[in-house]
Amino acid sequence: MGHLQAQFPRILRTMKRAIKPRTAWAITGSGHYLRECLDLMQRCSDVDLFMSKAASEVLSMYGIDVKSLRERMTCFRDTTASASPVGLFYHGHYDRLVIAPATSNTVAKMVWGVADTLVTNIYAQAGKCRIPSIVFACDTEPVMETEAPDGTVMVYPRKIDLENVERLRCFEFTRVATTFDTLEQILERTDQ
Repeated sequence: MGHLQAQFPRILRTMKRAIKPRTAWAITGSGHYLRECLDLMQRCSDVDLFMSKAASEVLSMYGIDVKSLRERMTCFRDTTASASPVGLFYHGHYDRLVIAPATSNTVAKMVWGVADTLVTNIYAQAGKCRIPSIVFACDTEPVMETEAPDGTVMVYPRKIDLENVERLRCFEFTRVATTFDTLEQILERTDQ
Protein backbone atom coordinates (compact mmCIF):
# COMPACT_ATOMS: atom_id res chain seq x y z
CA MET A 1 0.00 0.00 0.00
CA GLY A 2 2.99 2.29 0.40
CA HIS A 3 3.08 2.77 -3.38
CA LEU A 4 -0.50 4.11 -3.31
CA GLN A 5 0.33 6.54 -0.51
CA ALA A 6 3.28 7.77 -2.56
CA GLN A 7 1.01 8.16 -5.59
CA PHE A 8 -1.74 9.97 -3.65
CA PRO A 9 -0.54 13.51 -4.52
CA ARG A 10 -0.44 12.57 -8.23
CA ILE A 11 -3.90 11.02 -8.02
CA LEU A 12 -5.20 14.15 -6.29
CA ARG A 13 -3.74 16.43 -9.01
CA THR A 14 -5.21 14.24 -11.75
CA MET A 15 -8.61 14.21 -10.11
CA LYS A 16 -8.57 17.99 -9.62
CA ARG A 17 -8.42 18.29 -13.40
CA ALA A 18 -11.48 16.08 -13.81
CA ILE A 19 -14.42 17.91 -15.32
CA LYS A 20 -17.17 15.71 -13.92
CA PRO A 21 -17.23 14.53 -10.30
CA ARG A 22 -16.81 10.80 -9.86
CA THR A 23 -18.70 8.16 -7.91
CA ALA A 24 -17.03 6.74 -4.82
CA TRP A 25 -18.10 3.09 -4.47
CA ALA A 26 -17.27 1.23 -1.27
CA ILE A 27 -17.58 -2.45 -0.54
CA THR A 28 -17.44 -4.15 2.82
CA GLY A 29 -17.01 -7.74 3.96
CA SER A 30 -20.26 -9.18 2.67
CA GLY A 31 -20.95 -11.66 -0.09
CA HIS A 32 -24.62 -10.60 -0.26
CA TYR A 33 -25.10 -9.69 -3.94
CA LEU A 34 -21.36 -9.00 -4.10
CA ARG A 35 -20.92 -10.11 -7.71
CA GLU A 36 -24.03 -8.20 -8.78
CA CYS A 37 -22.79 -5.06 -7.00
CA LEU A 38 -19.43 -5.32 -8.73
CA ASP A 39 -21.14 -5.75 -12.11
CA LEU A 40 -23.37 -2.76 -11.43
CA MET A 41 -20.39 -0.69 -10.31
CA GLN A 42 -18.52 -1.46 -13.53
CA ARG A 43 -21.53 -0.33 -15.60
CA CYS A 44 -21.30 3.10 -13.97
CA SER A 45 -18.85 5.59 -15.40
CA ASP A 46 -16.13 7.41 -13.48
CA VAL A 47 -16.00 5.16 -10.40
CA ASP A 48 -13.30 4.83 -7.76
CA LEU A 49 -13.44 1.76 -5.52
CA PHE A 50 -12.91 1.88 -1.74
CA MET A 51 -12.43 -1.49 0.00
CA SER A 52 -12.54 -2.27 3.69
CA LYS A 53 -10.04 -4.79 5.03
CA ALA A 54 -12.85 -7.33 5.23
CA ALA A 55 -13.82 -6.62 1.61
CA SER A 56 -10.32 -7.51 0.43
CA GLU A 57 -10.58 -10.82 2.28
CA VAL A 58 -14.10 -11.59 1.04
CA LEU A 59 -13.23 -10.81 -2.59
CA SER A 60 -10.54 -13.47 -2.37
CA MET A 61 -12.92 -15.96 -0.73
CA TYR A 62 -15.38 -15.47 -3.61
CA GLY A 63 -12.64 -15.90 -6.21
CA ILE A 64 -12.72 -12.27 -7.37
CA ASP A 65 -9.33 -10.98 -8.44
CA VAL A 66 -8.54 -7.64 -6.77
CA LYS A 67 -5.68 -7.12 -9.22
CA SER A 68 -8.09 -7.13 -12.17
CA LEU A 69 -10.23 -4.51 -10.40
CA ARG A 70 -7.16 -2.33 -9.85
CA GLU A 71 -6.36 -2.55 -13.56
CA ARG A 72 -9.79 -1.12 -14.46
CA MET A 73 -10.19 1.61 -11.85
CA THR A 74 -8.56 3.47 -9.00
CA CYS A 75 -8.84 1.34 -5.87
CA PHE A 76 -8.27 2.44 -2.31
CA ARG A 77 -7.71 -0.21 0.34
CA ASP A 78 -8.08 0.20 4.08
CA THR A 79 -4.42 0.22 5.09
CA THR A 80 -3.80 3.60 6.74
CA ALA A 81 -4.86 4.75 10.20
CA SER A 82 -5.89 8.18 8.92
CA ALA A 83 -7.79 6.92 5.85
CA SER A 84 -5.99 9.52 3.74
CA PRO A 85 -8.25 9.19 0.65
CA VAL A 86 -11.06 10.91 2.58
CA GLY A 87 -9.51 14.24 1.59
CA LEU A 88 -10.82 13.72 -1.93
CA PHE A 89 -14.36 14.29 -0.63
CA TYR A 90 -13.44 17.83 0.43
CA HIS A 91 -12.17 18.77 -3.02
CA GLY A 92 -15.31 18.03 -5.04
CA HIS A 93 -14.02 14.83 -6.64
CA TYR A 94 -17.16 12.87 -5.80
CA ASP A 95 -20.82 13.69 -6.32
CA ARG A 96 -22.08 10.57 -4.56
CA LEU A 97 -21.00 7.66 -2.40
CA VAL A 98 -22.36 4.17 -2.92
CA ILE A 99 -21.73 1.54 -0.24
CA ALA A 100 -22.81 -1.76 -1.73
CA PRO A 101 -22.88 -4.25 -0.19
CA ALA A 102 -22.82 -2.92 3.40
CA THR A 103 -22.51 -5.38 6.27
CA SER A 104 -24.54 -5.02 9.45
CA ASN A 105 -21.26 -4.17 11.21
CA THR A 106 -20.63 -1.25 8.86
CA VAL A 107 -24.25 -0.08 9.12
CA ALA A 108 -24.03 -0.18 12.94
CA LYS A 109 -20.83 1.85 12.95
CA MET A 110 -22.32 4.44 10.59
CA VAL A 111 -25.49 4.72 12.70
CA TRP A 112 -23.51 5.30 15.87
CA GLY A 113 -21.00 7.70 14.30
CA VAL A 114 -18.00 5.38 14.44
CA ALA A 115 -15.57 6.21 11.64
CA ASP A 116 -12.69 3.82 12.30
CA THR A 117 -12.42 2.11 8.89
CA LEU A 118 -11.93 3.48 5.41
CA VAL A 119 -15.59 2.86 4.53
CA THR A 120 -17.10 4.31 7.72
CA ASN A 121 -14.72 7.26 7.49
CA ILE A 122 -15.66 8.14 3.91
CA TYR A 123 -19.34 7.83 4.85
CA ALA A 124 -18.82 10.31 7.69
CA GLN A 125 -16.84 12.68 5.46
CA ALA A 126 -19.39 12.46 2.64
CA GLY A 127 -22.09 13.49 5.11
CA LYS A 128 -19.99 16.40 6.38
CA CYS A 129 -19.52 17.52 2.76
CA ARG A 130 -23.25 17.07 1.99
CA ILE A 131 -22.48 14.45 -0.62
CA PRO A 132 -25.39 12.00 -1.02
CA SER A 133 -24.78 8.41 0.05
CA ILE A 134 -26.60 5.33 -1.18
CA VAL A 135 -26.25 2.33 1.14
CA PHE A 136 -27.24 -1.20 0.09
CA ALA A 137 -27.72 -2.80 3.50
CA CYS A 138 -27.36 -6.58 3.66
CA ASP A 139 -29.40 -7.52 6.70
CA THR A 140 -32.88 -6.16 6.03
CA GLU A 141 -35.38 -8.97 6.66
CA PRO A 142 -35.85 -11.39 9.58
CA VAL A 143 -35.13 -14.34 7.26
CA MET A 144 -32.95 -14.07 4.17
CA GLU A 145 -31.22 -16.23 1.60
CA THR A 146 -27.74 -15.08 0.62
CA GLU A 147 -24.72 -16.29 -1.31
CA ALA A 148 -21.78 -17.77 0.57
CA PRO A 149 -18.50 -18.81 -1.07
CA ASP A 150 -19.71 -22.43 -1.25
CA GLY A 151 -23.36 -21.81 -2.16
CA THR A 152 -26.58 -20.30 -0.90
CA VAL A 153 -27.29 -20.12 2.85
CA MET A 154 -30.09 -18.91 5.08
CA VAL A 155 -29.34 -16.05 7.49
CA TYR A 156 -31.43 -14.66 10.32
CA PRO A 157 -30.48 -11.02 11.01
CA ARG A 158 -30.76 -9.95 14.61
CA LYS A 159 -33.29 -7.40 15.80
CA ILE A 160 -30.49 -4.85 16.35
CA ASP A 161 -29.35 -5.28 12.72
CA LEU A 162 -32.85 -4.55 11.44
CA GLU A 163 -33.23 -1.58 13.81
CA ASN A 164 -29.93 -0.07 12.64
CA VAL A 165 -31.08 -0.20 9.00
CA GLU A 166 -34.19 1.74 10.02
CA ARG A 167 -32.07 4.26 11.97
CA LEU A 168 -29.81 4.78 8.95
CA ARG A 169 -32.85 5.68 6.81
CA CYS A 170 -33.23 8.84 8.92
CA PHE A 171 -29.72 10.15 8.25
CA GLU A 172 -29.19 13.28 6.21
CA PHE A 173 -27.97 12.79 2.64
CA THR A 174 -28.48 9.00 2.94
CA ARG A 175 -30.72 6.68 0.94
CA VAL A 176 -30.96 3.05 2.00
CA ALA A 177 -31.63 0.29 -0.51
CA THR A 178 -32.90 -2.93 1.04
CA THR A 179 -33.00 -4.93 -2.20
CA PHE A 180 -30.67 -5.13 -5.15
CA ASP A 181 -33.49 -4.04 -7.48
CA THR A 182 -34.00 -0.92 -5.37
CA LEU A 183 -30.27 -0.18 -5.54
CA GLU A 184 -30.39 -0.39 -9.34
CA GLN A 185 -33.42 1.90 -9.48
CA ILE A 186 -31.85 4.52 -7.21
CA LEU A 187 -28.66 4.52 -9.27
CA GLU A 188 -30.60 4.83 -12.53
CA ARG A 189 -32.50 7.84 -11.17
CA THR A 190 -29.37 9.54 -9.84
CA ASP A 191 -27.47 8.91 -13.11
CA GLN A 192 -29.97 11.01 -15.05
